Amino acid sequence: MKLWPLPRRLLREQWIRARYERNEFIYVERQEPYSAGYREGFLWKRGRDNGQFLSRKFILSEREGALKYFNKHDAREPKALMKIHTINATFQPAKIGNPHGLQITYLKDNSTRNIFVYHEDGKPMISRDFILISVCVCLSQDAYARGEVFIGSKENGYTVVPGLPPSTQGYHWQFGITIVTPDRKFLFACETEEEQKEWIAMFQSAVNRPMLPQEYAEFIHKEHMI
Repeated sequence: MKLWPLPRRLLREQWIRARYERNEFIYVERQEPYSAGYREGFLWKRGRDNGQFLSRKFILSEREGALKYFNKHDAREPKALMKIHTINATFQPAKIGNPHGLQITYLKDNSTRNIFVYHEDGKPMISRDFILISVCVCLSQDAYARGEVFIGSKENGYTVVPGLPPSTQGYHWQFGITIVTPDRKFLFACETEEEQKEWIAMFQSAVNRPMLPQEYAEFIHKEHMI
């Protein structure tokens, strides 16, 4: 699995706010925006013809498998409907001219389209992008998500190792990461050494902290399923 570059400053800022200001690591009900599968709100979208940013209503729905936006706040029909399995969302602050800028690429009529959006606050962009990632990973015809990796604590047998096993083949990106769990190993690859170090630091921070009660319950559940 490939790991893409992280928007470091924005992610670091929102991680600190989530943990120490909003206490999302302690109170499960405050994690709802990341896991609800539905998000509705307003983003500034760049116009196709004049490049002017205008406020547009967006709805992201896991149930419908779609991201929609509306030209008017009271419009019933969306201006565009993007199927989530065709979407790629990347942070593009330089291209958009805003530190919270997001480029959304999707397919329509067998052609690639782009829309450029931002929000004055970084939290909606992080929430929206994380929901996009989780929905894209879990959206498949399988009964269970194929892209989910549960990361527990080192006390429970989870470790993060730089590099890939010597026998690994078929990876075009050479900077690997191996996540070792009690029952198997998960392999990831990064394009550059800098990105590898950033991802290792984030994975390592997750492994180093004790599991929350709900995480431990999930760990026990997974152990019983093996």
